[in-house]
Amino acid sequence: MASKKILMLVGDYVEDYEAMVPFQALLAVGHQVHAVCPGKRAGETVRTAVHDFEGDQTYSEKRGHNFTLNATFDEVNPADYDALLVPGGRAPEYLRLNPQVLNIVRHFAETNKPIAAICHGLQILAAAGVLKGRRCTAYPAVGPEVRNCGGDYQDIPADKAILDGNLVSSPAWPGHPEFIAAFLKLLGTQIQL
Repeated sequence: MASKKILMLVGDYVEDYEAMVPFQALLAVGHQVHAVCPGKRAGETVRTAVHDFEGDQTYSEKRGHNFTLNATFDEVNPADYDALLVPGGRAPEYLRLNPQVLNIVRHFAETNKPIAAICHGLQILAAAGVLKGRRCTAYPAVGPEVRNCGGDYQDIPADKAILDGNLVSSPAWPGHPEFIAAFLKLLGTQIQL
């Protein structure tokens, strides 16, 4: 298997599991992942938030770990990467306001490179205008944004994922097994035990 170079867009209060689990899983199978945040450099950290489902009408939020960035946002050239990973949490609500973030996302969509987005990460894809006609899912509260930009939002269980062409999406971290497996498939990853 050829190692792929993956760009991961994060920011303060990215969802802890949605950043750390895919990041570590992709590294474990031999891919290179660059985690970047606008305004921050390699070696700096973003704070994470743990979103949990505890029977309330929405998720609860608790302070998570510090997640160390291993690349510098201002040095990113999206053409150097094979795929894009967009975790959820609180970060997407402000990252989608950054024109450079949106241009990066558009590059991956226009070049048909694999894109994996989970939970609130679809807010960034919606803001970038890359979901028109795409079958995808997100955290249910993001569904109206997906629909309003022309996406075909699917309300599926939180432990599931949808693969549509080069796009894999899931409602939340309980979907990691399907979400990560589908992304690995897009990357051409073959795991032999």
